Amino acid sequence: MYIVIEGQDATGKSTQVEMLASYLREQGKEVITMHEPDGEIDSAHELRRIIKDKNYNLEPMTHVLLFTAARQELWRKLAEPVLKRGGYVISARNWWSTLAYQGYGQGISRNKIIRITKESMPESYVKPDKSAILTLDEKVRLSRQSGRDDNSKGDTFESKPSEFQHKVDAAYLKIAKDLAIPTVDASPSVDEIHQQLRKLFGI
Repeated sequence: MYIVIEGQDATGKSTQVEMLASYLREQGKEVITMHEPDGEIDSAHELRRIIKDKNYNLEPMTHVLLFTAARQELWRKLAEPVLKRGGYVISARNWWSTLAYQGYGQGISRNKIIRITKESMPESYVKPDKSAILTLDEKVRLSRQSGRDDNSKGDTFESKPSEFQHKVDAAYLKIAKDLAIPTVDASPSVDEIHQQLRKLFGI
């Protein structure tokens, strides 16, 4: 099963991905996690490094192509083998992030992003078996983000101004509605959200 947990920065996607993976491993399942565009693939990791480095000042369309390239590497080399063996792939983010950030946030045609994705990736990637978008009040989310002790605040996207962040927040709600993706309020405790996701995914 291929499961995607999406949402804006600081909504807790990575935490929920790892909690769900731990639960499934306790049940004896084979599980891998991905944090697009990064993963246990050197090529994808290097592409992520370039994407996240704001000093490159890349064009929005370049971001679309680099993200797609990283997805191709991760999916073919990491995810597909596990799925073929009957395992679980749980990902923080997928191509909906590109719709939100490069489409609604940076102005690239959404139809172009959809076309590039469908031409580059298999149907099994484009339409996950289970998915959810985590949502959070913008003020709460920004408060969480400012309290992080990592270096993400200086990367390409988290360092963009509030107008951009507001566009992305609104984009996720629009994407959820247009693609019929369930949303989950990310304001309760991580344990409560974990239980909600397990119920939603039937796990």
